[in-house]
Parts: sequence; C-alpha cells; structure tokens
Amino acid sequence: MASEATQTVDSSTLWGGGRSPFSVSYGKMMMWFFLVSDALTFSGLLVAYGYARHAYTSAWPIGEEVFYSLPGLSGHYPLIYVALMTFILIISSVTMVLAVEAGHRKDDKAVIKWLAWTIVGGFFFLGSQAWEWSHFIHGTPGYITTQDNAKYWLTNEIPHGKTAADVADFGLVANVGTDNETTITGKAALDLYENKAMHVQGANLTINEYGPPQYGNFFFFITGFHGFHVFSGVVINIIIFIQVLKGVYRRRGHYEMVEKTGLYWHFVDLVWVFVFTFFYLI
Repeated sequence: MASEATQTVDSSTLWGGGRSPFSVSYGKMMMWFFLVSDALTFSGLLVAYGYARHAYTSAWPIGEEVFYSLPGLSGHYPLIYVALMTFILIISSVTMVLAVEAGHRKDDKAVIKWLAWTIVGGFFFLGSQAWEWSHFIHGTPGYITTQDNAKYWLTNEIPHGKTAADVADFGLVANVGTDNETTITGKAALDLYENKAMHVQGANLTINEYGPPQYGNFFFFITGFHGFHVFSGVVINIIIFIQVLKGVYRRRGHYEMVEKTGLYWHFVDLVWVFVFTFFYLI
C-alpha cells in the first residue's frame, strides 16, 4: 500500500525542492551554520588550552590569584569583577530575548528599548575587558620573581635614582607569598633582590609575572577573540537598532533580522560561560 501511494506522487514534487527543512528561513539556517562552525573554533581553542595546562609540569596560575582587582579599589577581591562582567553579559542576553519577543509582536518601542539595553550591556562588557587587559598587562606594582619561580612583593619601593644597596640600611623588605605573614629583611632581602630576582611586571606574549608564557598567550588570544565577537555583536545590534528606528522592519512586515542577531548574541554569551569556567574557575 505504501509503495502504491508513493508512485502516485510525481517526480517534480519529490525532487523539485523549494521548501525549507523544518520551515526555517534561509537566513536563519545560514546563521546556524556559522554558529556551529564558530563553536568548533572556540572548542579547539579551549581544548588546546586544556592540553597546554595539562602538559605543563610546573604550577599553573590560579585565576583567583591573578584576577582579584576592582577598578578604583585596593584589596583582594578574587574574580569579583570577572563575575560582574559575566552577570552583565548574561543579563544582556535576557534583554535580547525580550527584544526578539517584542519583534514577534511588531512592537517597535519595546524592540528599541530592549535592544538599547542589550547594547549598553555589550559596551559595559567591552569596557570591563579593556580594563582587565590593561591590569593584566601592567601587572602588580613592586612584584619580582626569582629563578626558581618564587613570587615576592617589595613592601618598600626604592626611591628614584637610588639602588637597592642605598636603601638596605632602611630595611628592604620582601614579602613571601600573598598572605604577608613571612618576610625577608636585611642582607637576605638585599641578596635576593640583587642576585636572584628577575624583575617581571605584567604580561606580554613572551613572558609574564603570573606563570608560563603559554598562560599569557592563551589569555590574550581566547579572551581577545571572544571580545572581537562581542564588539561585532554590538556593532550589528546598533545597525539593527537604527533600522528599527527608521521603521525598516515594520515596512517589511517581519523582524527576522532581530531574531538572527539574537541567535548570534546568545551564542557569544554562551561561549563566554565556557571561557569563564575553563580559564578563570578551573
């Protein structure tokens, strides 16, 4: 019976095409293809980071000991600012959902409002990431390390134009570790400073105060690559925002561009959750 029913369907109907699978538009399907390929790129980067961390035999930096600063405040606040960045980006995904929902209702005012908040969240994340990069590059003031990779902080900065020997009598002190409980003073501190210390402050692509060069390289590339995606998403959202203001989508009769932009923005947010987990938490 099934074969007889199939024979009654002409070949043009069977093979003619012209119908989208799952009733998905061409634009949304291409966006999904792009997101899948981009997900594979980020997956490769995170796998490479995991392999480098596993293969490195010495101690790997811990996120909460590297990212502990807040703008304008002194003190130790482990991952607080990174968590705030993550929270704002997730909230911007919520406002994007509301913009898409308003587009389905063809409510221009609501689309404009929620898109505006999404753009604000994106700008906050980009500004925060720029500050984080600046802090990562400039490093910890007064920081030194030694040939055996021990970390020290100088409690007394050396006056401009003077050497360590000039201020040794005044008590050159180096704190060991981050708890500020154990100190080295006098001649031992002077010998440490002059003979074993390697002055490394901040980070670049060849050396950094936080650990192996690979750590800095992966930080700059992975967070920078994601930051470029956020920047692209903000630019696209601004373009869509302007078109909604001009009534372009109302004249078209649909707001599919808002939905496609929302897919991209949700993807960027989701990728950051993985970057935050793998790079900062684990």
